[in-house]
Amino acid sequence: MRSISAARSDVPTGRFYDGEGGLRLDVEVEVDRAAGTLILRHADLPDGAQYWPLGAMRALKDQARADQMVLTLADMEAVDAGLITTARLSITGRDAIRTIRGAAPNIDKRDVKAGTFRKIGIYAASAVGAVALMVFVILPGLADQLAPLIPIEREVRWGKAVVSQMGRFLGEGSSEELTCEGAEGLAALTRMEERLTGPEGLGYNIDITVFDIDMVNAFAAPGGQIVLTRGLISAAPGADAVAGVLAHEIAHVDNRDVTRNALRIAGSAGLLSMALGDFAGGAIVVGVTQMVIDNSYTREAEFAADAYALDMLGAADVSGEGFAAFFDVLSKREGRLGVKLPEYLSTHPDTPGRAQRARDYAAEQGATRPVLTEADWAALQKVCG
Repeated sequence: MRSISAARSDVPTGRFYDGEGGLRLDVEVEVDRAAGTLILRHADLPDGAQYWPLGAMRALKDQARADQMVLTLADMEAVDAGLITTARLSITGRDAIRTIRGAAPNIDKRDVKAGTFRKIGIYAASAVGAVALMVFVILPGLADQLAPLIPIEREVRWGKAVVSQMGRFLGEGSSEELTCEGAEGLAALTRMEERLTGPEGLGYNIDITVFDIDMVNAFAAPGGQIVLTRGLISAAPGADAVAGVLAHEIAHVDNRDVTRNALRIAGSAGLLSMALGDFAGGAIVVGVTQMVIDNSYTREAEFAADAYALDMLGAADVSGEGFAAFFDVLSKREGRLGVKLPEYLSTHPDTPGRAQRARDYAAEQGATRPVLTEADWAALQKVCG
């Protein structure tokens, strides 16, 4: 067993731990500024001494005592075979601490090990990749798989919460204040919906609301909630045009495009909310409301909704010419301003092209009849008073 020699009382001392073999020595210490070293002396050290480069010495953080300092060596500086990188040196006494601090220029430096920044870069890239995978692959995949499995009643509750937020987002007041209540106009709208969906109806109960705002727009929210605006009804050249727009929105409902988009926008919190039936999360409703107002579907979903709408019009013996005429109205409005309008279908596929596809479909239809009588159309135009 190694002996521990007593240090002379007139020489600063420290307690040395080798950190590997359990060796503990009370050593004499001496600062050699000329050589740039701190000399540790003890008979049990190799050759009786060990030399710590002053520039490589580091003080450990969070010392419990103000009159004690624990020192170690920076790994990259342990060039002497006698230096043990796991060693610790405890110095006690304010004067000795002050002397060593004055001689060691990097004593409080925090070293970054070689390869640390590379590791950080790898971790950061991995994190970005994981987020991208979640956003662009996992969440859309989960949304596509989960949307058809969500109970209709839960989806309806979510959709109603979204519609109730729309007025505030549109800057026109509360949704209740905006809702048009003309009984004859609403009855005409119900007859239009029943004509389009047929006697068998859909898997959803379509709930149509009309907002008393000038904006030319229509929205589909989760759970069969559809909003038309007074501006859209006023801009439409006839009831068949409104029927084409309504059929398009019904397509998004029946295809559950809006629910899939809502789940993607809401993210993991939205997936959990829909699974649990909890729609109290304001941020989720806010995000989905903004998505609904922006009409942010993929072009593929829009083409599919157009095709669905035309087939629905055809099955109801309603001419697709009205749908085409509505696109003509939008094209003229865009042309007058010279820009794409932030209105109905503004982010959707090319408007003139869609009008032509609807017109081509109408040309191949057989006998058709108006979706509403003239009296019903007049009532719908006055639904907001």
